[in-house]
Amino acid sequence: MTAAFPAQTLFVTGTDTDAGKTYVASALLRRLRQDGLKVCGYKPVASGCLETPDGWRSEDALALIAASGSGAAYDEVNPYAFGPAIAPHLAAAEQGQVISPARLTEAHARLAASHSVVIAEGAGGWLTPLGPALFLGDWVAAQGWPVLLVVELRLGCLNHALLSAEAIQRRTRLAGWVGNLRDPDLPRLQGNLETLEKHLGAPLWLQQRAGEAPAGLASRLFPALEAGPSLL
Repeated sequence: MTAAFPAQTLFVTGTDTDAGKTYVASALLRRLRQDGLKVCGYKPVASGCLETPDGWRSEDALALIAASGSGAAYDEVNPYAFGPAIAPHLAAAEQGQVISPARLTEAHARLAASHSVVIAEGAGGWLTPLGPALFLGDWVAAQGWPVLLVVELRLGCLNHALLSAEAIQRRTRLAGWVGNLRDPDLPRLQGNLETLEKHLGAPLWLQQRAGEAPAGLASRLFPALEAGPSLL
């Protein structure tokens, strides 16, 4: 299995905010740890954070830290943490900050130097703005990272997924996608899945079953990958 994850970074994005990115990224980290790899999560930017005595803390970043068990310091895993649950560039402006892509790159480099695999999780969707002239996806593409797209399977998912995939593929490589099914009664589920498989231009890594525990998701993420060549 380890051949499917050489020493590099995978970026996890979603079709929208709350699409299931953290759930999937955490499951990836758990499974890779089970296979003996030294892994670390990375949340470059987070908004909607909680104020604590130690500073702003993102529930997503804390989940990645717990899943990776790497012992990395919080500020290394999440360089930018903002309070308001709004777009990062707006939250940064309200807190008198400017998001520096160089700082994001440097923070990742420190994690990558001491870990076999880094699973980086985005904020919102692929084209979340980080500043007046910078989108999150543009910074990710500049790093050359492959992307895993988490698709929330619901009404409207076809348009959201296909637009996201098109934007990703214009900039970097879409390594695969995960179907996150929250509504088991979604009408025409099979038809939606077949449409996505036909048009996304990347392999389906997993269709997540509604209500599945993280451990179950982790155990099912890789069997299909183990039988084939590296997707990264």
